[in-house]
Amino acid sequence: MKTVYKRILLKLSGESLMGSQGYGIDPQRLADYARQVKEIVEAGVEVGIVIGGGNIFRGLSGAAQGFDRVKGDQMGMLATVINSLALSSALEAIGQPASVFTAIAMVPIGEQYTKWRAIEAMQQGRVAIFSCGTGSPYFTTDTGSALRGIEIEADVMLKGTRVDGIYTADPEKDPTATRFDRISYDEIVERGLKVMDMTATVMCKENGLPIHVFNMDVVGNLRRVIEGESIGTVVY
Repeated sequence: MKTVYKRILLKLSGESLMGSQGYGIDPQRLADYARQVKEIVEAGVEVGIVIGGGNIFRGLSGAAQGFDRVKGDQMGMLATVINSLALSSALEAIGQPASVFTAIAMVPIGEQYTKWRAIEAMQQGRVAIFSCGTGSPYFTTDTGSALRGIEIEADVMLKGTRVDGIYTADPEKDPTATRFDRISYDEIVERGLKVMDMTATVMCKENGLPIHVFNMDVVGNLRRVIEGESIGTVVY
C-alpha cells in the first residue's frame, strides 16, 4: 500500500460505535474499525486516535437535563475512556498493540498522556488512543482531537463520521445538499457549517493541520483516504 500520510490523528465519533443499536457499543462496528486501523498500521502509518463519548454520555445534554456542566463534561470524559478501552481491546484481539492515554491521572486504566510517550508508542508500531478529551470541561472531543493532532505533529486529522464529507447543509435532513471536495477553514466559519466545533476548526487553521472528513462506516474507506483517493472533503 502506497500511503500519502506518515502520521495521522483519527477522530472517531462515539455515536458511530453504536452501529444500529441506538446506544452503547456494537461489537461488529468495533471490530470493523479495529481491522481498518490495523491495515494502515501494517502499511507503516503511525496512528493516534481520539473517540467521542456520545454513544454513552454527552456533557452538553447532561447540562441541559440539570447536571452541573463541569460534572457533566467529566462524565463525558469517562465515556471516552470506556470507548478507548473497548477499541484497544478490539485491536489487541487481532494482534495490533495499542496504548490508552488519559488526559487526567487514571493509572492503571491508562497512562497519563504526554506528547513524547505517545510519539514513542506510535514509533514502536502501537496505536495511541487518547481519552478524556483535553482533560478540561467546556472543551469537546473535537477540540481534544485538534490539540492532540497538533501536539503529536500529525500530517492530517482524519475525521471519520457517518456521512461522506462536508455538505452545504445536513444531507440527512436536506436532500438538495451538495458535498464539497475541498473547503477552506474560513469558509466553514463563514457558512456556520457544523463540521466540528469552532474552537477546533480555528486551532487547526492557526497550526496548519488539514482536516479530511470521510465516512468511516464504509469498510475500506480509511485505507482509501490513506492511499490518497479522492473521497470525502478536505479542509485546508
